[in-house]
Amino acid sequence: QVQLVESGGGSAQAGGSLRLSCAGSRYDMSGYSMAWFRQVPGREREGVAASYSGGGGTYYADSVKGRFTISRDSAKNTMLLQLNSLKPEDTATYYCAARWARPARVLAPFEYNYWGQGTQVTVSS
Repeated sequence: QVQLVESGGGSAQAGGSLRLSCAGSRYDMSGYSMAWFRQVPGREREGVAASYSGGGGTYYADSVKGRFTISRDSAKNTMLLQLNSLKPEDTATYYCAARWARPARVLAPFEYNYWGQGTQVTVSS
């Protein structure tokens, strides 16, 4: 079992920045692919960004490319998401997720079996 705990959500104005963190419970998370998803009530969960296991690279949804940056702090078993140039449409609950090894579809929610509890991001215009 892997437990994931998100932190860092909050409120920002359009054009501002926030940083989200996701702490994994395993001593070594490098074998896990990890990703960020977001969800607005009444809509499907949307993949935002992902980090492949074993340092295999990153992947971004078109809607956040160039604005969000995903990274890992291996020493702390933590995944980060830097959100820059925020837009009101980025408002959502953000979830981190993890799975062992490399998924076939990196931003598909069904590929991940470990999830955090979510953290709210609200962007005002």
